[in-house]
Amino acid sequence: MINRITEEQIQNQREYAAKVRMAVNAEAALRGAPLKFCVVTYGCQQNEADSERLAGMLSDMGYIKCVSEQDADIILVNTCAVREHAEKRALSVTGQYKHIKEKKPSLMIGVCGCMVSQEHRLDDIKFRYPYVDFAFGTSYLWRLPSIIYERMKKKKRLFLLDAEDDGCIAEDIPVLRECGYRAWLSVMYGCNNFCTYCVVPHVRGRERSRYKEDILKEAKELIADGVTDITLLGQNVNSYGRGLYEDYGFPELLADINALDGDFTVRFMTSHPKDATKKLIDTMAECKKIAPQLHLPLQSGSDSILKRMNRHYTLGSYKELVAYARERIPGITLTSDIMVGFPGETEEDFEQTLTALKDIRYDMVYSFIYSRRKNTPAAEYEDQIPEDVKGERFRRMLDVQSDIGLKINEGYIGKTVRVLCDGESKTDVSVLSGRTDGGKNVCFNGKAKAGEYTKVKITQARPFVLIGEEI
Repeated sequence: MINRITEEQIQNQREYAAKVRMAVNAEAALRGAPLKFCVVTYGCQQNEADSERLAGMLSDMGYIKCVSEQDADIILVNTCAVREHAEKRALSVTGQYKHIKEKKPSLMIGVCGCMVSQEHRLDDIKFRYPYVDFAFGTSYLWRLPSIIYERMKKKKRLFLLDAEDDGCIAEDIPVLRECGYRAWLSVMYGCNNFCTYCVVPHVRGRERSRYKEDILKEAKELIADGVTDITLLGQNVNSYGRGLYEDYGFPELLADINALDGDFTVRFMTSHPKDATKKLIDTMAECKKIAPQLHLPLQSGSDSILKRMNRHYTLGSYKELVAYARERIPGITLTSDIMVGFPGETEEDFEQTLTALKDIRYDMVYSFIYSRRKNTPAAEYEDQIPEDVKGERFRRMLDVQSDIGLKINEGYIGKTVRVLCDGESKTDVSVLSGRTDGGKNVCFNGKAKAGEYTKVKITQARPFVLIGEEI
């Protein structure tokens, strides 16, 4: 049975939030201006969802959200640990805040999330960044009010790794969403898979699912608030319900959400190929509110590398599931994760990955160069691939996938697709951008407003985006 943080514990945090709010309001009255916060996020969609909860708690404590760290009275850096590059970026930006604090000594700086759920990184922050006020791992997120209160009152730096109730799930945490019409909805946390390259089980803990009643309640609230695009999150959503229910899993949860009243679309990520089933595909095909979109990480096209990664599936079983998905859901958008340069990857192994890309033909892949992670088995493998070889293979893989993505997108030219508009494009403010029901990026000329559905006729194609005109 999965444990929840008790209502008494949550109420205790609300009381701390009220105490902080009194102090924040008093300081704001003296200044004649509100105190402001800024949350800086690195990493996956789960980190983005966590940041919205951090923002919700800060707002509940009386802080006002601002865009620039220069204007903030408290900065939280929510970090990622999946790749070294993400850690370096988070540490680099944290280092830059030293100069802001020199000009504003009252500034409070906190670092949290997956990176500091590793003891060696927590120590790095503690000893190398003396201007950081507090740091805490993922299990402490819901305790932010008491952390800030203790820092305010005791003036003592705080560094927290693993809570005694690590693994328990906190419900009813305030949320301040980035978007009014798209929302993240976490259905479970943690991972039990222990892929040999991955630190997630170490920094996010073991799999634990939320009660279906809590998920459905949150989904109803999102729909009532006007959210029309909901993405269900979990490190492996196909494991949902294990250890909690005997005969209720992710397909059943999808069906129950699909049955809720309202006009909305449901997406989900991430699916592990070893746990994705034909029942999942059948549920997607039968439920009209579930997006025709499947993100199914392959990682490698070589069975020997997959075995070394501890992925528990073969290329053959993977392709069989993809074929079934395309049969049951015509036009499904298929995306994947591909890792290049895993220890021991031979040229033959890499060529098998390129062949898999050509055979499967993904709409898009999220590609990565293998990054050595401390405390993972793969970090200790002796046959590490040289950086120049990894880089050269990565470029070749991108060339292959770009050609595939372009040819698939060219098949949309002349077609009309439904698009949920996100407003002005971040790369070109002269056009609008949005996503199709299948999750494809679209840039288009038109008058639609953010949050509105519109019809777009596709006139051009690029490897990663469709281009069109609103009709």
